[in-house]
Amino acid sequence: MEELAGTILVGESLEPTTGRVVIEDGRITDVVEEATTSTDIILPAFVNAHTHLGDSVAKDAGAGLSLDEAVAPPDSLKHRKLAAADRAELVTAMRRTLRFMQRTGTVSTLDFRESGVAGARALREAAEPLSIDPFIFGSDDEAVLSVADGFGASGANDADFTEQRAAAREHDVPFAIHAGEPDDTDIHPALDLDPDLLVHMVHAQQDHLERVAEQSVPIAVCPRANTVLGVGRPPISDLLESTTVALGTDNVMLNQPSMFREMAYTAKEFDIPDRTVLRMATAAGAEIIGLDYGVIAHGRRAALTVLDGDSDNLAGTTDPVRAVVRRATALDVKRVVY
Repeated sequence: MEELAGTILVGESLEPTTGRVVIEDGRITDVVEEATTSTDIILPAFVNAHTHLGDSVAKDAGAGLSLDEAVAPPDSLKHRKLAAADRAELVTAMRRTLRFMQRTGTVSTLDFRESGVAGARALREAAEPLSIDPFIFGSDDEAVLSVADGFGASGANDADFTEQRAAAREHDVPFAIHAGEPDDTDIHPALDLDPDLLVHMVHAQQDHLERVAEQSVPIAVCPRANTVLGVGRPPISDLLESTTVALGTDNVMLNQPSMFREMAYTAKEFDIPDRTVLRMATAAGAEIIGLDYGVIAHGRRAALTVLDGDSDNLAGTTDPVRAVVRRATALDVKRVVY
């Protein structure tokens, strides 16, 4: 048995409560409300809802480039860098990024992995020695589903993904697809595929939102990457009224995969309530792929991030949720329990 004491962000509401989290056999068996001298802040560990970890071989290479020049398939700088990287280089680069994510409170990431079966296997190898579980959305064709956890499509305007959608359904795994990033022309075609996850939806209009709500399709948004690539701003408030919305950091080539940075940017630039943003960074991503964590509650798997509430950065904060979302950094992470 293990106990963690401090200010705990409890349940779906993330209500701050002083006390102890009791853990046995990797599960939360109790949350005890009581006075404590501990200044730690205990929150659900992060689930990054959208990454491209292969980009780790070319960090910051896309600075100043457009979407098409930087990351769009098949001939962008990203894809040329991936093609030029050997397997050992790729595995090492992705492992270092995963290690950074693990150390900064992320325990799972929903990754779109390029290069088919070989790409999925490389990511499995990269994650093997670490305490972080990438959920791999594989690419290319049905064969990748022998290795990956689901299928990740680039976009409905790029190719016909009907066969891959059918294969994902046959294998009973999720099908995810980018939509509405450069413009809105691929959103309806993406929705026609009945996806389990849409990524970006920067240019979603009312008719798209109505279909999203009707089909109950969750969405991963990546506000910093959209800004870097100059494609616009996702209508996050409208999306939240329609479906579950989770937070991702997108291409490692473009942005550090820090959920602290993504949360702060989202809360400040989009005027989203802090608790909503924190839920987008934790429970929402976990729900999308059926993970049994993201919430601190009895019976849930113990996946927790512990912050030093007495760090020079966090000492004196008057609102722990606001502090986590808008102020905390990687330097404040005291421990990750997973």
